[in-house]
Amino acid sequence: MRHTAASLIALSALLLAGCATNRRSQTLTETLAAYANAVRWDGFASAQPFVDPAVRRAHPLSALDMARYRQVRVSDYDEGAGAIPVTQDEVRQVVKIGLINRHTQSERTVVDHQTWRYDPKAHRWWLESGLPDISRD
Repeated sequence: MRHTAASLIALSALLLAGCATNRRSQTLTETLAAYANAVRWDGFASAQPFVDPAVRRAHPLSALDMARYRQVRVSDYDEGAGAIPVTQDEVRQVVKIGLINRHTQSERTVVDHQTWRYDPKAHRWWLESGLPDISRD
């Protein structure tokens, strides 16, 4: 009887761990989709809340940064291979973002190397790498 109880406890622990992993994976999928939609349709100001609050405090966006983000519109958001796990709590992805300058109508592409970290206390994923640097050609 003791062996059966121990087996049930072990099985329950595995199932709970599996549920937590599935929930974390589902949250990642939802977060990446919501971030991509914010960048694509609403602009970078709407994407800023996805950035880790500690990163936002350490590297606040200047008025010039915000003006640069308002000067472009996103024409493409290509996630390529998608998110690649680094650890259980970190994933990385490389995204090609097509930008059209609102004033000149010229188009260019920037490559955004994203790092996402899972916060187990908040039960959410944060963008650790910050918003893409669009100041470079």
